[in-house]
Amino acid sequence: MTGHRDRGTGRSTSELDPMTGSGGPMITAWVGWVWFTAILMVVIGAVDVIQGLVALFRQHIYVAGAERVLVFDLSGWGWVHLLVGGLVVMAGFALFSGALWARIFAVLLVILNALAQFTFLPVYPLWSIIAITLCVVVIWAIVVHGGEPARV
Repeated sequence: MTGHRDRGTGRSTSELDPMTGSGGPMITAWVGWVWFTAILMVVIGAVDVIQGLVALFRQHIYVAGAERVLVFDLSGWGWVHLLVGGLVVMAGFALFSGALWARIFAVLLVILNALAQFTFLPVYPLWSIIAITLCVVVIWAIVVHGGEPARV
């Protein structure tokens, strides 16, 4: 089959993208993972915003003494989660473009979010562990396959 040529482009059929039939860059199924990652970032950021608002306005929901919170009190961490969460939501939407700046911005914010969740472990351990795990998945998907949405 390597000798067959497409009538429209004159290219070898092995050079054509199987999804679009065009001679442009090949789009793989991994582009779905990147879009899933972008949606996941929006969800993670929204949960972080809610977590921050709860820490600011409903502190009694978190069971933590002053000795269990690292660096800041609950109000300080509420502001951190609110800010980081809002930025993660924006980075998730920007990731749909597939632009290099959006991928770099997203990876940096997800690393920052993972660190914030790590310091919040004593206060809300289950969600913090889930969030850190999701951050690792997001970083992997962006670094390995992040440029594919730009080709669509």
